[in-house]
Amino acid sequence: MNRFDFTPYRRTTVGFDRLFDLLERQARANGGDNYPPFNIERRGEDSYRITLAVAGFKQADLDITAQQNLLVVKGTRAEPDSSEFLHVGIANRGFERRFELADFVRVNAADLADGLLTIDLVREVPEAMKPKKVLIGGQTPLQVVEGDSAAA
Repeated sequence: MNRFDFTPYRRTTVGFDRLFDLLERQARANGGDNYPPFNIERRGEDSYRITLAVAGFKQADLDITAQQNLLVVKGTRAEPDSSEFLHVGIANRGFERRFELADFVRVNAADLADGLLTIDLVREVPEAMKPKKVLIGGQTPLQVVEGDSAAA
């Protein structure tokens, strides 16, 4: 297994601990279970969609939990009947899939159709966090008043 050592980077950066922890966790998890398969697509500048292949799961079998910076999708299956299978090629097991979310990303909607669970995400940066123009010396910006020709 490849192990990434971020120690040199941790020594020269401040405040990026969460990023390095995330990278190390993902490196460990990549050798694990890849069930169910999924896609992540960018649908716009601030919108994303996660699609999971959950064939055989009903809406009641799925649980989606959104927390701060984390999306957890769980699927639970009822105990299989006592049939005698000669070959089992269709996965018949529960799962838990975790997705790390960036700041200000929230779940907008979820839908289940044709064995595909789609989860729409949107990034909404609060007004207080958006960049603002700062004027030097406390000057007030000049504003153009339209339609006031009598004042001229």
